[in-house]
Amino acid sequence: MRIRPNFAFERELWGRGVTAIAGVDEVGVGAFAGPVIAAAVILTPDSMIDGLADSKLLSAKGREKLFAVITAGAVAIGIGRIDVEEVDRLNIYWAAMKARRRAVEALTTTPAHILVDDKRQIAGCRVQQTAVVDGDALSASIAAASIVAKVTRDSVMEKYAQIYPGYGFERHKGYGMIEHIAALARFGPLPLHRWSFAPVWRTGEAQPQLALWRDESGGRG
Repeated sequence: MRIRPNFAFERELWGRGVTAIAGVDEVGVGAFAGPVIAAAVILTPDSMIDGLADSKLLSAKGREKLFAVITAGAVAIGIGRIDVEEVDRLNIYWAAMKARRRAVEALTTTPAHILVDDKRQIAGCRVQQTAVVDGDALSASIAAASIVAKVTRDSVMEKYAQIYPGYGFERHKGYGMIEHIAALARFGPLPLHRWSFAPVWRTGEAQPQLALWRDESGGRG
């Protein structure tokens, strides 16, 4: 039986008098296109979110339903976005780290402690932290952040699908699915593709005549 995210980590901190606890998670790290988006969410001890789970285990409809509940009841929510230019400049590890830090900085309530879904704490963040491996499956606050980040990024990619039809962003959300790889081979990379990712630059460099969006934009993304 799968254990659902709960407040075990949060209760231990609340019991020590730590009040505002932010769960932090990000999405889009493995995507070939689009931004990395992180969310920071502060919940209350009496938050009741039925069906809360790691965003990867939920349907799109389930995530959207929980997103509405989370955003309505959270003490504060912060979003950090790193677009493709910064991803390519920083590399994906530091881009994800910066997205997390921006999400924390965007909170309207300053957290006293952060629970982050990773083996590592957020670099450059002065708030006390606990890194929780598989945190989105264990901590309610981190799971809530994973849902907020996922729904937010999906919305961004669905808008890109309208701007750049034919790539299937509304379905694969920029990840390396077969449909996306086929579109890259047929149409070439777009400004929102990550040229630091091998599947993208290999397509663009091997078939530069296809990289029309790249040329029209005056360079990478």
